[in-house]
Amino acid sequence: MGMASDHEKLRAYHSAAALGDAVWRSVLGWPSFARWTVGKQLTRAADSVAANIAEGASRHHGPDRRRFYTVARGSLAETEHWIARAGTRGLPVPELATNELGRMLNGLINSPVPR
Repeated sequence: MGMASDHEKLRAYHSAAALGDAVWRSVLGWPSFARWTVGKQLTRAADSVAANIAEGASRHHGPDRRRFYTVARGSLAETEHWIARAGTRGLPVPELATNELGRMLNGLINSPVPR
């Protein structure tokens, strides 16, 4: 294997990937209707966080990187929304440190040379 991709060097990426995996494992245990409604939305939002970090890290132009990191932060907010909805509806959701991931994303977005 070659060198690690740019996104694999970022703590935010690893945290976001772990978030997506935790959501996936949790949603798999939900009843069918919940999986196909809330679960599908939650899983897509959670997976989008890491995907946008990966895409942003591959961009060589700072504003492009920042845009993808900003989209990742929006996907994190959507993930938090769906986690709250699932919890209110009595569905088991993983305990997730989304605040820390949000701070990491803010750091990437506000970095003078976004990485």
